[in-house]
Amino acid sequence: MGVLTRCVLAFAAGVACVAPAAQASPIPDSARLISAQPGPGRVVELTVYSAAMGKSVTVAVLPAADRAVAAPVLYLLNGVDGGAGPSAGWRDGGNWLTRTDAEEFFADKQVTVVMPIGGAGSYYADWQADDPVLGRQRWTTFLTRELPGVVDTEFRGTGVNAVAGVSMAGTAAFQLALAAPKLYRAAGSYSGCVSTSGPQGHMMVNTVVAGQKGDPVNLWGRPGDPRWAAHDPFVHADRLRGLALYVSSGNGMAGGLDTVDGPGVDGDSMKLVDQLVIGGILDAVTAMCTQQLAGRLRELDIPVTVDLRPNGTHSWGYWRNDLRRSWPLFATALRVR
Repeated sequence: MGVLTRCVLAFAAGVACVAPAAQASPIPDSARLISAQPGPGRVVELTVYSAAMGKSVTVAVLPAADRAVAAPVLYLLNGVDGGAGPSAGWRDGGNWLTRTDAEEFFADKQVTVVMPIGGAGSYYADWQADDPVLGRQRWTTFLTRELPGVVDTEFRGTGVNAVAGVSMAGTAAFQLALAAPKLYRAAGSYSGCVSTSGPQGHMMVNTVVAGQKGDPVNLWGRPGDPRWAAHDPFVHADRLRGLALYVSSGNGMAGGLDTVDGPGVDGDSMKLVDQLVIGGILDAVTAMCTQQLAGRLRELDIPVTVDLRPNGTHSWGYWRNDLRRSWPLFATALRVR
C-alpha cells in the first residue's frame, strides 16, 4: 500500500502516520498520485494526474476487506454523466456509491473496487480529436495504462483485474477489454449497447455524446469511418475469447422497481415518468443489442452469461441487482474466495 493511502487509512483510524523523507518529484509528464483523502465510510478519494489528458481525475476507491493483504481490482464505471454531480464530484452524483449499496456489498470481500469520476459522454475512449466542449478525452489510456499502476501501488494490487459498467460504460467495459487484452480477466455490461457501428449502437453513441454537447465526429469520425468498426466489440467479438463475460438488460417494460417509491424515484412522480419513458426506451434498445451480442458470442463458441430480464428500465435499482447477480462470475475470474 502506498504512503499516501497508508496515512489516510491511519488517520481515519485515529493513528499517527509519519511519512518517510521526501523523494524526488515524478517527471511532470507522467501519471501520478497527487493526493489520497478519507471520504465517507470506507471510501478513499484519490486525485490522480493523467498525463494523457493533462488534468487531474478523481477516483473513489473501496479498499479490500483486509487492507494488509494483496487483492485483485474491480473497476466499476458509471454512465452518461461519468458519475459526477453539480459539484463535479461523486458525492452528489448518480454513481455506484450514491445509487447502490456497493459500499456495503463489498465490505467483506477481498477485492479493491475502483470508481473513476468524470468522462461524461466520452465512452471512456481515446478520441481522435479534442472536443470544443468536452475537451481532451483519453480515457482508454488513463484507465488501461495510467491508473492501474497507481491503484496497484497504493492498494497492493495483484495484477488481476476486471471491469464492468452501466449504460455508456457497459459499452466501454468491452472496448477496454479489446484495447488491453492482458489487463482484465472479466468484463460486464449492464444495460449497455456493446456494438458501436451497428444501427442501434450508432444511434446510442450519437445520442449520448450529443446529449453532453459533444460532437461525435471528434470521437471516431463521421458515419462510415472505419474507426467506428475498429472499436466495436461486436465486430471483434472473437478477441473476447478467454474472458469471463456478463451482459444484462431489461426490456423497457415497467418492472417491480419502477414505482413511485422505488430506488432513485424517492416519491417524485416526475422522476418516475422519466424512468418509465426515457428509461424504457433505452432498455428496449439495449435489450436488442444484448441479444445480438449474445448470439454472436455463441456463434463463436465463446461462453457468456446473459441476463435478459423479463421487464425493467434503464435505472440504478436494476443495475444494483445486476451487480449482485454477476458477482459470482467476477469473483471466480478474480480468484476472490
